[in-house]
Amino acid sequence: MTIRHVVMWKLAAEDAAVRAEQAAEVARRLNALEGVVPQLLSISAGANAAYPETNWDVTLVADFDSVADIDAYQVHPAHEEVAGYIRSVVASRAAVDFEV
Repeated sequence: MTIRHVVMWKLAAEDAAVRAEQAAEVARRLNALEGVVPQLLSISAGANAAYPETNWDVTLVADFDSVADIDAYQVHPAHEEVAGYIRSVVASRAAVDFEV
């Protein structure tokens, strides 16, 4: 069983250019976790490319072998560093974890 972890963020910046820069930075930092966090089977993060007035600003899709592996990822020091940056720029978050 593989668990797909999907997270979307709305960023807090009012200025669209600043929000786009921050979204790109969030995606860059998340994608840099590939090969660093051993529990990650795959990871893909990206800034929104269309409909900025209605879409979320950045999304993460990551695959894990188990929920326990998601838990280990959450507390990995590299992820905690990225999460700290995300918390500094985010307004809201939505997530879902499902079997694939």
